[in-house]
Order: sequence, then C-alpha cells, then structure tokens
Amino acid sequence: MHLAELASSGRAPVLPLALQLAGEELVVERLLRVLPGQRYVGLARWRGRAVLAKLLVGGKAERHFQRELAGARLLAEQGLTTPQLLAEGFAAEQGGWLLFDYLDGAESLWDAWRAVEREPLLSDAQQSVLGEALTAIGQLHAKGLWQSDLHLDNLLRQQGRLYLIDGGGVQAGAAGQPLSRARVLANLGVFFAQLPAELEPFTEELLVHYLLVNAEHALPLEALLGEVAKVRQWRLRDYLKKVARDCSLFAAQIGAFGLRVVRRERAEQLQGLLADPDAAIARGQALKNGGSATVALVQSESGPLVIKRYNIKNWRHWLKRFWRPSRAWHSWVEGNRLELLGIATPRPLAVLERRWCWLRAQAFLVTEHCAGEDLLTRFAAHVDGVPPEAELQALDRLFAALLRERISHGDLKGTNLFWDDGCWSLIDLDAMQQHHGQAGFARAYARDRARFLRNWPQDSALYRLLDQRLPRL
Repeated sequence: MHLAELASSGRAPVLPLALQLAGEELVVERLLRVLPGQRYVGLARWRGRAVLAKLLVGGKAERHFQRELAGARLLAEQGLTTPQLLAEGFAAEQGGWLLFDYLDGAESLWDAWRAVEREPLLSDAQQSVLGEALTAIGQLHAKGLWQSDLHLDNLLRQQGRLYLIDGGGVQAGAAGQPLSRARVLANLGVFFAQLPAELEPFTEELLVHYLLVNAEHALPLEALLGEVAKVRQWRLRDYLKKVARDCSLFAAQIGAFGLRVVRRERAEQLQGLLADPDAAIARGQALKNGGSATVALVQSESGPLVIKRYNIKNWRHWLKRFWRPSRAWHSWVEGNRLELLGIATPRPLAVLERRWCWLRAQAFLVTEHCAGEDLLTRFAAHVDGVPPEAELQALDRLFAALLRERISHGDLKGTNLFWDDGCWSLIDLDAMQQHHGQAGFARAYARDRARFLRNWPQDSALYRLLDQRLPRL
C-alpha cells in the first residue's frame, strides 16, 4: 500500500499493514492512536527493528508533518531526553512519516498515576509520580520550550529515564533561554488542571519539584490557581461536547430515528447488547422493575454491566417526555461530568434513545457495575454507633467535592451511594445538576443534605454524628 491510500482506510485499517516509504518497506503491526484520514500512530517494523511510526495523510498532512518534525528537532537540539528520530520524509500528494526509536516496555506517567490515584492524598507514591512530571516540565521550560498538549501521557518512563514525546505540541519562545513567566504560568495551569481538584491545596508543595530545576521566575500561587481554574472550565466544556458526537473517544450515531453513543473502546464488546437491549434486560438479573424505570444486571464478555431502561408509562407520560432530552441522556452527560471531575460513579458506557422523526420514546443507559454495598446496608449496623472512620472520611471527601463543583444530586438517598474501592460512588444521576450560581446551588444542596440525613431516625446516634460532620451552606 502507498501512503496516500491510508487516508481512505478509515479508523481500523487491516493489520499488519505494509507501506512503501521512499522505496523502503514499513510494516505497521499495531495501531496506538488513530485520527481517521489524518493521523495513524503505531508500532511498526522498519529495517528489522521496532519503531514508533507517525503517519500523516490527508489535506492537512504537510502542515502536521512540519509541526511534528519541528517539535521533535527542538527537543533533541536542546538536549532533552526524547526518543531518537530515525527517519522522516514527505511525499507530495501522499503524506509524511516520522519514525522514532520504540521505547520497549515504557510506561506513561498517566499509567503510573492511575496505579496510585486511590492512595491517600499526596502519598509518597503520588508525590513521586507528580514530582517526576514537574521536574521534566521544569527542564522543558528552562530551555525555552513548552508542550501545548501537556499531560501525563506525553511523559514516558523507561528504565529510570523519563522521555518527552509528541513533538507536534512542542513550541518555543526563545529556544535555549528560559520561558517567560506568563507562558510558564499558562502551561503549568494546563498541567495542574488535569490533576484531581482535591490536590489543589498541595499545589505550592508540588511546585517545589519544578522550582528545583527552573527557578527563573517567582510564580505567584494565586495567579497559577487562576490559570488552573480557566483550563478546568475549558476542559469540562470541551469534554461534554465530545460525549455528544463521533470522535476518538466516542462512537456516535444520532438521527431522526434513533440515538446511540458508546465509548469507542467498548463498542465492539457491546455491539450485541446494544442491538437488542430489551432482550439483554430480560435475560439479566432484575434489580428494579418500576413503572418509570427497569434496571437489570447483565453478564457480558467484559464482565457484569447494568442496563437501565427509562420507560414510557402511557401516552400522557410520552407527551411530557418526547420533546426534551431523555433521562438516560441526562444521566449519560452527568456520569461523564463526574468522571472528568474525579467524583466516583459507575462508568457510563453507552446511551440509546428510540426516536421517530426526532420524537423520543424509550431510552437506555449502560454502565459498569458497582459490586459494593449501598450506604444503608453498609451503615445498618452502626445506626446507634459510629461507622468505620475510613468510610466517614470518604463521605467527607464526597460532600467536599460536591460543594467544590457546585453539584446537587437531586435524590441523595442511601441506596444511591455505593461503597466501591475505598470511596462512595454515586448512581441514579438523572436529577443531577451542576449549578452556575451559588444561591441556586445553596438551596439544592440544602435539600440534598436533608434528604441524606433522612436515611436514619432523627434521634439516632448516626444521624447526630453525620449532622455534625456534613458541611452546611
């Protein structure tokens, strides 16, 4: 195959894929990232060795190629640790390629972070991962460079060395001279905005790792936190747009006669279930069989899943529901919102709406299964005593997160919180809301707090304990 043909191969070209590049053969064995018709990144064989191949095709190929090449050269010229560029080239009317030394066995710092993210805040292991990242960023800034797409996946650790990758996002102020303070603050804002908001009180402590390698500027904490807040707001808006369209993260089919959005990495596994969700519910274990909603636990090849069907009870109910987004869609959006904000909830995997000429009928939500006990069951033995402190602290963290993000749940009964891997996970999100104004949130939070406490008798020891611990507005 020639490079130009790759542009029409879609999202999943048949592998292994043999390409002719300047008279030499490159065999792509595994794809790591795909932007259909534009960019294909994968593990390949070239001249008998493993390489990371970046293949750029389509109408924007030359511009993307030049940007990738310039960034890779900037990193190498400034003596920063980065994979060696082994070969590059561009062919008119076809596309460009960059072949890098493949870092076998390398681990991204994102994977390293995922392994320790549930540990106590700023544990030694967490500080080690973030300290490595901030040291590398400090070295980058000290050389007058910054990474516009700065995240932990662009830092690879192999045999004790940390590598900067993805030259396409690397830009320069005055190469070789320290970056300006304004650019440093903006770029660090991008980095810190991707960390859990719970870590914000430790920002100054973490910043020490950066300042040890680049102390060119005083970095006012207030200014940095302002940048972090701006980036967080932008990331949330951008992500919630993605959950409603076809992109690298989600496969979406939206039209007058139906809506289906599914996480792309799970699309193949869920194909059969989504083709006939009613049959899957009938085969599954019933968890709830109400008039407005039916919930079932089903077994899939990837493990247990939960399907929730939002029913239409009668024609009067349909008249109330057909013209507005379904409760399944609202839960889909809010579940993804919580995931990005770092608030635990069973991961939303897919959403379906049945439509006729855009008029909505039944809708379905598919999520991962939370196998833990609900709050009422968990605390049943402690109504006249004190639950385990770890579980109370997890409640403190949950309510602190809801306050910080100005989120109200709408139905905070005990059966809507499940104990899962050291934290409380929220379910039943179809009344959830993130508030823009403090006054509206204060009223909604007061209702949530009151509903939560009504899970237990007002004269019980547990009620009094929780009433003292839960924050008020």
